Order: sequence, then C-alpha cells, then structure tokens
Amino acid sequence: MKKTFVSKLVEELGSQKVLYSEPDLICYSYDATPLTSFKPDAIVRAFNEEDILKVLQLAAQEDIPVTTRGSGTGLSGGSVPVKGGIVLVTTAMNKIIEIDADDLSVTVEPGVVTSQLHSAVEAMDLFYPPDPGSMKISTIGGNVAENAGGLRGLKYGITGDYVMSLDTFFIDGSKVRYGTKCVKDVAGYNLTKFMVGTEGTIGIFTRIVLKLVPKPKTKKTFLALYDDVIDAARTVSTIISRKVIPSTLELMDQVTINCVEDYSQIGLPRDVAALLLIEADGHPAVVDEEAVVIEEACKANNIRTLRIAKSAQESEELFTARRMALSALARAKPTTILEDITVPRPAIPEMMALIREVTEKSNIRIGTFGHAGDGNLHPTCLTDERDLNEIHRVHEAYDIIFKKAISLGGTISGEHGTGIAKSKYLPQMVGPKAIELMRKIKACFDPTGRLNPGKIFLTEK
Repeated sequence: MKKTFVSKLVEELGSQKVLYSEPDLICYSYDATPLTSFKPDAIVRAFNEEDILKVLQLAAQEDIPVTTRGSGTGLSGGSVPVKGGIVLVTTAMNKIIEIDADDLSVTVEPGVVTSQLHSAVEAMDLFYPPDPGSMKISTIGGNVAENAGGLRGLKYGITGDYVMSLDTFFIDGSKVRYGTKCVKDVAGYNLTKFMVGTEGTIGIFTRIVLKLVPKPKTKKTFLALYDDVIDAARTVSTIISRKVIPSTLELMDQVTINCVEDYSQIGLPRDVAALLLIEADGHPAVVDEEAVVIEEACKANNIRTLRIAKSAQESEELFTARRMALSALARAKPTTILEDITVPRPAIPEMMALIREVTEKSNIRIGTFGHAGDGNLHPTCLTDERDLNEIHRVHEAYDIIFKKAISLGGTISGEHGTGIAKSKYLPQMVGPKAIELMRKIKACFDPTGRLNPGKIFLTEK
C-alpha cells in the first residue's frame, strides 16, 4: 500500500482512527488462531457507518483489500488480513441501541461485547442464550459473522437462530437492510440467514437485531465424574434418547480437567478420566423431573459420582472452570492448537476413541473438551511450534481426526468457521460442485475479491 493512500485515510478519517506503525501492524496481523499471521498495511477503527463508507470508497479507488475485525477471538483465522490491505475494526461501534421488552428483541451495533449484552437484557428479566466461550471478549458482529455457538447451543440454538435483521455494507459501498423484527417474515429470499456465518467475506454488519426469550425461572447444575471417557460420551446420547434436552451438556477429559484445576483450583478431582457438566433450566417442576432422568442416565453409564451444585455460586464456579478450558490448556505448552469438529451424538464415543488412539500413536498431547450435547468437540493439542517434527505429527493427527469426523456424518467445524485453518478440508466435506457454487455466490457480492480475501476457499480465483 502506498504511503499516499495511508495519508488519504488519515486525511479523511483523522489520525486517531488510523493506525499504521509497525507495532500496530503486528498486533493486528493475527487473531486467536495459532500458526497464522499476515500483516495489514493499515488499521482503521470505525466509530460509525460514515467511517465504514469512507474506508470502502477509498479502498475502491486503489483496489485495496478490506478485512473486518472485532475483538480478534476467532479460531479459524477469519479476521487475519491474508492479502494485506486495511483491517477495519468495529469494536468502537459498541452501542446497545434498543432493548424492546414488549417485542422481545434487542438492537445493537457490531462492537457490543457478548457478555455485556447478556447483562443488559438479564437486568430486564430477559435472556439472550448464545454464549460462546469467549463471550467476555468477543463481539456480536464477530459472533454473527462466524455463527458462533456456545455452551447453551444444545437447548437454545446458536447465534444464527436469534438474528432477525442485519444492516450490511458491501464492498462497493452500498448498504442494504435485510429482515425485520417480525417473528414471521418470508418475503423473498432469506438473505438475513444467508449472511450469518459468511465470515466477513460477503458484507460488513453495522446494525443487528436479535431475538430475546424470557429468562428461565430456575436451573440445576450437575457434575458427573467418570473413570472412562467413553462412558461419559455414552451418557450424552443416553440423556437425549430419554427425551431430555439440558440447557448445557459439556464434556472435559482428564488432560483438560488437570489443566483447568492447575489454573482455577476449585477442587476438580484430578484422577477421573472425564467429567460432564450438565445443567437443566426452566420451570421448577420441569427441572425437577429432568433432574431425575439425568441422574438415571448417568448411573446407567458407569458413573463414579454425581454431584449437584448446592448454590448459584458453586454452579457459577463450575461454569467458569469450563469456560476457562482453553485458557488453562494454553498455559501448558508454548503453542495451543484448538480444533473444532462435530459428529452425531451417538458417534461421540467412537470419535473420542479415535482421538485417544491418534494421541497415543502420534506421541502428542491432546486435551478434548466441548459441547458434547450437540456433538461439538474441541480436540486441543498442546505443543511447541518450534519443534517441527512434533508439529508435523500434530498436522497428521488432525488430518485423521477430520477425516473420521466426515466419515461419521459430521462436520469439520461446528462453530469456529472455515477461515484459513479449515479451507483445505472443505472440499473433502462438501465436494467440488458446492465449492464452485460458493465461489459464484461470493463473486456476486464481491466481484473483485477484495472483502476478506483468502478465506473459506483454499485458493481465490
């Protein structure tokens, strides 16, 4: 990028909104994805729609790529500027515009932090269920771009299930509003749902309307401990088969448990092979009925012990421990490679057995945790990128894991997106015709390929 173009950015937007020093460029060259880094030529912090429009107009004049970024918590390289250009940061667009308690919706800008949205609506006895593990940092715009999941996805669904309307800018500077606040809206193509999960490759969100639901009246939290991770995995489908859908059904293996306990010191037992963190919520009578079924399902699968949280504080401690799983694992070795697969729930035991086998054969260390209730697992390798031989074995192990997930009728990503990290596996999963169709759709919205280029597809045409 020419220095004169950076000068134009500063002239149009002001020096406080444009960053281009070497330390700044390095800071915005990566997200939370390991082994992935590309430096931008400039960073622009957008404070409003006018800033975004100016960036798009100036970038069009010089044929410069634009990559949108929120808090940078992505785990597939989705906000990394593969082809340089401008990184457009939307975290300063962080207003909660309206909470409509009468119509159960909330309107926000893309930079609103997920946990702050939770607090704001829960203060009004309302509930926004999607809760990605990074919710204390991640932004709603990024959640929508990646169609983020979370711990409550089993019962309540994921981000895309709550998006009602989107204001979107396209690479040519045009702006469109899709969707309404209506619960039913089938006018024309459902472009709102299409835009969710497009990973910033189609448009830039500036205003988002989300559905809310009433806050559950009560909840009950269970900690189930197992001497064999396969028994824990079997319990998941046993609970679902008995027609109970917990709000949360999370799995942690022994490696993860020990790393979390090292970090949190809340008294998790170190000698168990796995644990399930289970929560039922809703009307008190229903929760009590479901608790009986959950307990029976756990006991039917060789559980060691089952504990029920005695207070809201104890429940929160357990969930905090689960949410810090990645942070805790990341402390163990210099490089942490977190992956994301999903398989049908009855296939979880087979998938866990395969992960264990691959770990032993490859002589690597993998801690697996995840949203087992919806089949979403995160096999996380603790390694060191400086050890090239080990990194080679790690990649070979993940090749086997992804191939197995596909063969079981699963997917290469349940919530992290394709980005850079999964692009080489996408053709194996969807086939060449589907890739061709996706390319055509991308070209309709972004014919010059300048909006977040290098993502999803292995190579850009």
